[in-house]
Amino acid sequence: MANPRRGEVEAVIDGRPTTLCLTLGALAELEAAFGAGDLVELAGRFETGRLAAGDLVKVIAAGLRGAGHEVTATEVATMRIDGGAAGAARLVAELLAATFGSPGEAAANPR
Repeated sequence: MANPRRGEVEAVIDGRPTTLCLTLGALAELEAAFGAGDLVELAGRFETGRLAAGDLVKVIAAGLRGAGHEVTATEVATMRIDGGAAGAARLVAELLAATFGSPGEAAANPR
C-alpha cells in the first residue's frame, strides 16, 4: 500500500497494485534523461503539461525503480496501465504532484 507522506503513489499495472516513488535517485535519473540542470528546471519541464509517450515511460520507469522494482524503460513500454494512455498520463501527474506538490498546494502553504 502506498504511503502518500513518503511521496508514494499506487497504480494498477499489468493487473497488480504497484507502488511508485520518485526518490532522489529517481529524480537524478530524470534530470539526466531530460537534460535538466537541476530540480527546478526538471519541475519546470513537467509544469508545461506537454509530455510525449516516451516521457511518460521514463517517469513511470523511474518511479517504479524508486520504489524498488527492477525494470527497464523497454519493459515499462510494454506494461498495461489501467486506463491506457490516459491512465498513464494520470499516473505521471499523480506521481509528480506527490513529489513536487500541486500548484495550489504551494500557494496555500508558502514557506
